[in-house]
Amino acid sequence: MEPVSLQDFVCALDPASLPRVLRVCSGVYFQGSIYEISGNECCLSTGDLIKVTHIRLQKVVCENPGTGQTTELAPNFQGHFSPLTGRQSYGTLEELVYAATQSSKSLPIHFMSTHRITTKARVVPQKQPLKLEAVEMHQGACCARCVLDSGAQQVFLHLPLSQKGPFWKLEPGPPRTLLQVLQDPTMRDTLLTCSAFPWRSLILKPQYEVEAIMHLRRTVVKIPSTLEVDVEDVTVSSQHIHFIQPLLLSEALARGGPFPLATEILEVPQGSPNFLSPWLRSLHKGQRLCLRGVASPPWRFLASTRGRKVPRHFMISGAYRGKLRRRPREFPTAYDLLGALQPGQPLRVVTTKDCEGDELENLGFASLAVGDRLEVLGSGQALGKHERDLDVLVCQRLGEQTGEEEAWEDEEVQDQEQILLPLYFSGGFVEELSDARRYSLQDLTAQFSLPCEVKVVAKDPRHPADPLPSFPGLQLEEKILEPFLVVSLDSDPEMCFEIPPRWLDLTVVEVEELPGQPSGALPTATVEELTEAFYYSLRKLPAFESQAPPPRPPKSKGLSEQKQQMHKEKGFKSSQVSELQEPPLLPKLRTKSLPKVTQDSSDLYSEVPGRKKGRRTTMPITEDSDDEHDYEEILEQFSKTL
Repeated sequence: MEPVSLQDFVCALDPASLPRVLRVCSGVYFQGSIYEISGNECCLSTGDLIKVTHIRLQKVVCENPGTGQTTELAPNFQGHFSPLTGRQSYGTLEELVYAATQSSKSLPIHFMSTHRITTKARVVPQKQPLKLEAVEMHQGACCARCVLDSGAQQVFLHLPLSQKGPFWKLEPGPPRTLLQVLQDPTMRDTLLTCSAFPWRSLILKPQYEVEAIMHLRRTVVKIPSTLEVDVEDVTVSSQHIHFIQPLLLSEALARGGPFPLATEILEVPQGSPNFLSPWLRSLHKGQRLCLRGVASPPWRFLASTRGRKVPRHFMISGAYRGKLRRRPREFPTAYDLLGALQPGQPLRVVTTKDCEGDELENLGFASLAVGDRLEVLGSGQALGKHERDLDVLVCQRLGEQTGEEEAWEDEEVQDQEQILLPLYFSGGFVEELSDARRYSLQDLTAQFSLPCEVKVVAKDPRHPADPLPSFPGLQLEEKILEPFLVVSLDSDPEMCFEIPPRWLDLTVVEVEELPGQPSGALPTATVEELTEAFYYSLRKLPAFESQAPPPRPPKSKGLSEQKQQMHKEKGFKSSQVSELQEPPLLPKLRTKSLPKVTQDSSDLYSEVPGRKKGRRTTMPITEDSDDEHDYEEILEQFSKTL
């Protein structure tokens, strides 16, 4: 096949013959062109092979050949077109009949007029197709017997041969739709007429979008048919060519298989690693992998170690089979206590921080001391010190006795002390816990809310290198739902691990089936250590950001009033000092007095104990006897100096 323009090739292409392999004979590159902006391919090099898989009609440009005027038609345009046989028009019917008899064509012929024709029978609209069947005498005049097909019926008209036009010959057949014209190869570059346009003739120029596959292109390439490039059809001689199409792990996960799938790594995402697992070092270009399927279950737990200065962070699979035991939880605020309270599950804690009742606006209790036992009852509202409603945590103070029998007896006592803690109260509480059961991860998270303090007492038997039992404590923070792919290495088929395509999206390519891959389920690592940066980025996911933050402690109104009063007193006393001394002399007095103090420092310390509150009575500002500041003594020293 000789090279042709891409536009001519696509217009003449039969969609039923796809796919077709093309070789680019003259490449083109448009930097910053409209094709790049719209996401289409605009860089094709000479010699490139493209495999056309689909063509899609984008629009049709309708052009007036006489004036060059153009307009665009949508692919769903509803008008009808009739083809013209040539570019020549005829002034009268007699000229049209003479031209028809001189050619090899015989009657009937199809024609139209670009003007309206008025007869006694009816009015023929402009561009209405007519069929001239014969020339005969009618009412003493030579006329053309014509047929007007109006759809419901046929109307016979006798038009005199002297009827003026202009007239245009049409191809025989009914009017055609836009798609019928474009799909007929004989209609290419044919003059057409359409009643929806005022033009006598027009030409249709379709524009297509070509979808193709290219070597090492992960996605389908979209090429506009109007791109100025010449191509050659080499489908017959390219049957042995295989187009390598890269694949992302996320795409393999989205399409759901088929699994197992043999692949080879083409590219590894750049950047700092998210995992600290040993298999991460094996992921490099050229490494062959076997994608075994989607991991089950899809949920994971984020956990951090306890009892270490520098905590370590892990992601634990829902298939983890180790055994866990509950540890007492720590609650820094009353809000955390309320969040941990579950219906039907009593929550008892021991305080680890002293607190006086005056600090909490006198909300119904005297004080909390280290070691006090409380039982959390629920939330409520109380009237604060400044006549405002506060959200509070209702607790009940328990006795020093221990044991479940004592607890049930305490509930029957009517005069037990209730304590109201504002939700913003920042104290310290440790859970009372006597649960020595060994739980599976699934049972533990089903019965208790997160976060949850645990101790791993038995490692996962399928994971010999399970690091979790070596830590004194572990806090299960959050539960996330994320699909993972089970992957094994070609170099070590028994080594299976799980990769989250969302956070480690490798670019791979399908290869032939890897030999020596074991069949059936293989043990998979269920614990993966995370970097600190990745761990906290997971905690910022939208699912976690939707959680309501704890209430902010209100500003203490009494403290602010006290600060304002102190500022007023300072301003008042400083004004008294300025009245007793002249401002120009103050720097001189200060320089003279300071050396005396430094020379005999013992006098300075001997006078300090002698400063008593009783001496303030000699000063005019002794109305505020509660103020313990020594502004009066300083003023007295300056007075003596003056």
